Amino acid sequence: MKGNDEAPAPPRPLPAARHDRPEDRLALHGGAPVRRTPWPTYDKGAVFVHPEDEEAACRAVRSHLYFRYDHRPQHETECGRFEDELCRFFGTRHALAVSSGTAALALAIMAARVPPGSLVACPGFTFVATPSAIVMAGCRPFLVEVDQDLRMDIDDLRRRWDPRIGAILVVHMRGFAADAEALARFATEMGVPLIEDAVPALGAELNGRKLGTFGAAGAFSTQSDKALNSGEGGFLVTDDRELYARAVALSGAYEGRLRRHFPDGEAPLTGLDLPLLSLRMDEIRAALLRAEMARLPERLRLFHRNYGYVAAALADLPGIAIRRPVAPGAYLGEAFVFRVPGGDAGWFARALCREGVDARNIGADDDLNVRAFWNWRFVYDTDDLDEIRAMLPRTAGYLREAVDVPLSSSLTLDDCDDLVRAVRKVAAAAHPARPVAAEHPAPAERPVAAERPGPVEHPVAAERPGPAPAGPAEPVRR
Repeated sequence: MKGNDEAPAPPRPLPAARHDRPEDRLALHGGAPVRRTPWPTYDKGAVFVHPEDEEAACRAVRSHLYFRYDHRPQHETECGRFEDELCRFFGTRHALAVSSGTAALALAIMAARVPPGSLVACPGFTFVATPSAIVMAGCRPFLVEVDQDLRMDIDDLRRRWDPRIGAILVVHMRGFAADAEALARFATEMGVPLIEDAVPALGAELNGRKLGTFGAAGAFSTQSDKALNSGEGGFLVTDDRELYARAVALSGAYEGRLRRHFPDGEAPLTGLDLPLLSLRMDEIRAALLRAEMARLPERLRLFHRNYGYVAAALADLPGIAIRRPVAPGAYLGEAFVFRVPGGDAGWFARALCREGVDARNIGADDDLNVRAFWNWRFVYDTDDLDEIRAMLPRTAGYLREAVDVPLSSSLTLDDCDDLVRAVRKVAAAAHPARPVAAEHPAPAERPVAAERPGPVEHPVAAERPGPAPAGPAEPVRR
């Protein structure tokens, strides 16, 4: 099965490509590219920031109150107000704004009382921040295979369970929900906490419940390409009062400041027996993020719209396997990820780039992509890449086949059409005998005109991509 099974089908069949015309020649081979303007991504300034957000940050700057613990009570500070907004949005009892998503992950592990030196299970497909946070918390990564849709494989985790595992860290990678419900049940069965790395999936839901709320704690990032953007930053959410208190203390609430987070009663601990790690968020970033919260639902809608539009338009395309959600709508839509089974995903990604669409082959040998587990050299006691890949052979194979295209929420439907044309053009060149592309292919039916937004205020023209035998249970950290 390919494509997004909840998205509308293209309205009519697509005619076969002709390969004898100059306009069908790949840009990689000297033809004209599909687009000549830069693909909109966060590092080119294509961010969802409005004048109201900028003014909020400027007001915080003009206040000269940049430290979250000043003379004001908690509920009057920018950080405190932002945390209150987060609690309402996620439906959780507690939220803590911190310096990064990595900090939020490490604090969640430590605050959940995972013993130092424990193994923490995490998927082999994630950003390097996940194993880094595990190491930062004094634990060791235990890497788990992913399935063909790049989700943590619970069967592999069960089969290779090690009693030294002290927590399961599930990742909703590239905005797609893992099977958090099944993993929560399994964590309960094994008597360990489930912690959610929802860093790349802020606002996405699984069966009507927001990601980050299935486990003991959920960690999020507000780095530049996330659904809330402050350049750097993050937060964690939880319903566990003691876990929250420990995280607050560890983050840097010293000399009685922990009590400010519990205005209706005594804090469950003093924090004096915990190290102070200074992982706080500042007032300027909190002000910016709190303003952005007002438009978060609209940004989430745009992510979903763009992804659904592209996935529907390419659902019938032979030669690629579009990543499938674990449940209908269980994704953010920040990236379009597909595999090229049996093909050359590196060539496919390079050809897309020459057509004017940013793309990466996640498992490319010539790309130090830190989403490929063999590039996490600090985790292993060997530099032999073949030996490292053999630890998770299925994951390595899937990542070698995977192409990752960033989908900024600032994309217009014209941009989405360019992506569809580019993928079809490259696929047609890869499989010339297959009728997969047209000169001007008709993608999925567009939303009605009233649903199409006007230009975003500040997108600078021109966003981030049968079972084999299991490997060793534990990569050894140097």
